Amino acid sequence: MKNFICLLFCLAIFNATYAQTDKRLKDLDKELNAVLEATKASGFSVAVVDGNKVIYAKGFGYSDYENKVPADANTLYAIGSSTKAFTSAILGQLRGEDKLSFDDSPLKYIPELKFYNDNLNNHVIIKDLMRHSTGLPRHDLSWYLFPSADKDSLIQRIAYQEPFTGLRQEWHYNNFMFLTQGVLAEKITGQSWEDNIKSRFFEPLGMSRSQTLLSELLKTDNTAFGYELKKDKISKMDYYDISGMSPAGSIYSSANDMAKWLTMWINKGKYNDKEILPETYITEAMSSQMVMSGALPDEDHPDMHMSNYGYGWMMTSYRGHYRVEHGGNINGFSASVAFYPSDNLGIVVLANQNASSVPSIVRNTIADKIFGDKKTDWIKRVVEAKAKAKKMEEELNLEESPSTQVKNTKPSHVKQDYTGTYENEGYGQLNVTLENDSLFANFKRVKMFLKHYHYDVFKPWEVATTGIDTTEANPMLFNFATGDGGEIIKMTMKAEAALEPIAFKRTPNTIDVSATDLEKYVGNYSLMGATIKIYIKNESVLYLFVAGQPEYELMPTEAHKFSFKAVEGFKIEFLETDDRITDMNLIQPNGTFKAKKE
Repeated sequence: MKNFICLLFCLAIFNATYAQTDKRLKDLDKELNAVLEATKASGFSVAVVDGNKVIYAKGFGYSDYENKVPADANTLYAIGSSTKAFTSAILGQLRGEDKLSFDDSPLKYIPELKFYNDNLNNHVIIKDLMRHSTGLPRHDLSWYLFPSADKDSLIQRIAYQEPFTGLRQEWHYNNFMFLTQGVLAEKITGQSWEDNIKSRFFEPLGMSRSQTLLSELLKTDNTAFGYELKKDKISKMDYYDISGMSPAGSIYSSANDMAKWLTMWINKGKYNDKEILPETYITEAMSSQMVMSGALPDEDHPDMHMSNYGYGWMMTSYRGHYRVEHGGNINGFSASVAFYPSDNLGIVVLANQNASSVPSIVRNTIADKIFGDKKTDWIKRVVEAKAKAKKMEEELNLEESPSTQVKNTKPSHVKQDYTGTYENEGYGQLNVTLENDSLFANFKRVKMFLKHYHYDVFKPWEVATTGIDTTEANPMLFNFATGDGGEIIKMTMKAEAALEPIAFKRTPNTIDVSATDLEKYVGNYSLMGATIKIYIKNESVLYLFVAGQPEYELMPTEAHKFSFKAVEGFKIEFLETDDRITDMNLIQPNGTFKAKKE
């Protein structure tokens, strides 16, 4: 028995050594350590698949930079949008089970789904969701700044999200369409997207460490923290809980687990001789379904060209080799999951560095070694590009490029007048508050300081645990607008580059007024022969009524001041004499009118 155990142990040592000594990957450890140093990344993990065998798997740097915990091939990272191929693959399985057609309308399965116009409602098919061909731009701030754990509530926002071009006219990346695919699968299977991913892929592929929920990741060992490189300093970032948008990018996985996912794709949908995905879907998903851009070859790289999209995968030509790949980026993490079907090669790189070049550098470095063709010093290219960017930045600072800011202007209102709740049905709500004579925009997960820019325009700066850094570049502006009565009625911001600024309607912040205090306002008020009735309903809500008109709910905004809940520009101010309400000012766009209490 001891000899048998010893034999197994020796075989394990032999296999591990073989995996690390593939002749094509000679000196790879040295080159990848150089990548770590050049990019100042906290860490990354990599796995290389050849056919149905992992020939290399290793971690570099740290999963926990502060405590110097080494990363390895089993370290879990957020893979971001590399999740998308999983989501579309669920639909690939469902089609194989004859439960849907990619030519079906998604509204057939999600009746509550509505698009911005009838043309989209009548003609969008499931295939458009999978290949980014709906004509909708990203609208990413809708979920990033206004998150929700409820997929159905996020789906309802799509009806208010404007397209920028016609259906199937241009490719444009859109996370909401992958959310829609996940919800569509939920409707058909009766299972959550998370359970579908687990039962359909994680379990049959043996991806035992992979997770779809941040709450589950936090219970798991050997997980990476996310970091950013800020002014050449490595700083930890908070995990971003993608929540209800999970089908677009919430998988957490390791290099070893993702190697199993790639093995299935390289082997035409089979893993350990068992079919996981139909081969017909595999072929279709990694074929060009939509042109992303021309991507013509350049002088330096005549063998790199083409940029097309399949179903959750991007296609390109790399040195004459057909590459299928999808990257991923989410706060503190970057990823590249790629395979070369004609070469039976797969490469996964997962890094805990925000918006990092590490995955592409490592992927290309390994591909060059495997293919044995012309090699590019990818590290040198990155270093030179960074130096060039830094020089341009310094030159721009020296030249003081012209700004659109108009100096020496003031807001049209006192700061209190900008406070309130701002809402857009395609995005969500934010609340503007006044604290210590400063305005702040409060989102669900982020708080922003609003610094006056010019006129009624303010620039938002994120309030971090380290303070407010107003030295960083920030193109965003909040533009407040007035109504006919002069009051602030909305705020617009350039939330989507392809469209006009998105408008958020303002509702003034209210104050608490007791039922006893409200009683002081109750009564009949006379105005030019007409009677205005003020009364209380539901014990604590004040209403106004004039014969021949609907009743109007009044919202308390300041002492003795109320705004009409459903009508912009109309306000009430009650006048007090000797602790008794005697008159009421009716403030409306065409003037202010005094009514006497009877």
